[in-house]
Amino acid sequence: MSPDSIFAAPPEHDEAARFAHYGKFLGDSPDPKTVLELCDTMNVRFMRLTFTDIAGHIKNVEIPASQFPKALDGEIMFDGSSIKGFVRIEESDMLLKPDLKTFRVFPWGNPEARVARLICDVHNSDETPFSGDPRRVLRRVAEKAAAMGYMVNAGVEAEFFLFQKDDKGGATTITHDRGGYFDLTPVDLGEKARRMIVNDLEAMGFEVEAAHHEVAPGQHEIDFKYADVMITADSLTTFKFIVRNAALAHDLHATFMPKPIYGQNGSGMHTHQSLFDAAGNVFYDPDGEYQMSKLMRHYIGGLKKHATAMAAVTNPLVNSYKRLVPGYEAPVDIAWSQSNRSPMIRVPDRRGVGTRVEFRMPDPACNPYLALAVQIAAGLDGIENEIDSGPPLDVNVWELTAGDREKYSISSLPANLGEAISELEKSETMREVLGEHLFTNFVASKKKEWSEYISQVSIWELDRYLTSY
Repeated sequence: MSPDSIFAAPPEHDEAARFAHYGKFLGDSPDPKTVLELCDTMNVRFMRLTFTDIAGHIKNVEIPASQFPKALDGEIMFDGSSIKGFVRIEESDMLLKPDLKTFRVFPWGNPEARVARLICDVHNSDETPFSGDPRRVLRRVAEKAAAMGYMVNAGVEAEFFLFQKDDKGGATTITHDRGGYFDLTPVDLGEKARRMIVNDLEAMGFEVEAAHHEVAPGQHEIDFKYADVMITADSLTTFKFIVRNAALAHDLHATFMPKPIYGQNGSGMHTHQSLFDAAGNVFYDPDGEYQMSKLMRHYIGGLKKHATAMAAVTNPLVNSYKRLVPGYEAPVDIAWSQSNRSPMIRVPDRRGVGTRVEFRMPDPACNPYLALAVQIAAGLDGIENEIDSGPPLDVNVWELTAGDREKYSISSLPANLGEAISELEKSETMREVLGEHLFTNFVASKKKEWSEYISQVSIWELDRYLTSY
């Protein structure tokens, strides 16, 4: 396909159709020459080279067209000592090596000076991969799965809130609507923003499956199709950027904070995962109990075993544990079920190619690369060591008494970030998955966050105690 044909078929405004054309031109293994031709044809004037820090925050450096050849050869350097948890100032020079398959052109701005994006891997100045790069952590786990004969598919449901701004443009927790689950205009005033998000996601190559209002006022969910786990993690970072950009365009503030409003449901990031080999979905066994393979049961066993240890990664904020409380549709119990949505792990009813595990604990504040890495590593450990999943718990665990919980041998997730950090520190499996550099820096960062939190005096404490004692 000629790059000129990108402009021949879809109309100028149809960015989603345009992506289909330039996506075909790029192919599965684009080289720098192909990307440069595409940039020239599509009038790409600026390029954003992006990566994430250990907290999952997207970082980027923007370069002009004159630097594109240098960037595509992985020669753009940055100061790693300025990125939290990366390196010390005396070893600060680091390289950005772009993954050319992640080339995307943003669907907004001046058509005569478009802006594109490449997701990068971080390397040391001597060209060796940086051990503290979150994307590298996930790649190592995916490579381990491949060595075991499996390809990992994952899909996420990342919920978020849209809030109004104050008269100075600052974020508030005032919702833009009073809508509830699946409500629509005029109750759901975020409908226009959601449509913009969907259009922009499709223009960036996403296959969007659904978009709807969630349970809490101002809360939304947009679901995109599952994919290879590396693609899913990359897509989630893109998704967050697109959501925030659309909110800004509608004078709203988007947040992936897990529990921004007291008394309302928080935002989760339910993660669907399955393993495939050359023959198909290895979680499916038509002759197995519940049509689930023994391998799938062991995978679930691994998730259960390591749940408390990986909580600090999948639920990394002080605020995360204000979502993980009874009564708000978030899991607090380490159990699994076939269809019941109250335990931590659910197996949706679909079988065959769609047989999968839905892990309901994570929230969207997590670093997607690290959160997916620890989940998959836990599942693979379950397979390697044939960890028993135990029987499914097909009762509403939120309504169980203390005696019932003892009867079913149900344990709970950490109650707060402090407990979660303690569990993480004890886990050699999680240390191995994250690597010594990232593990050490992540734990230190979270300990500092927890220490700062518990030393604060809150409004609740003042209201409760100031005049009573």
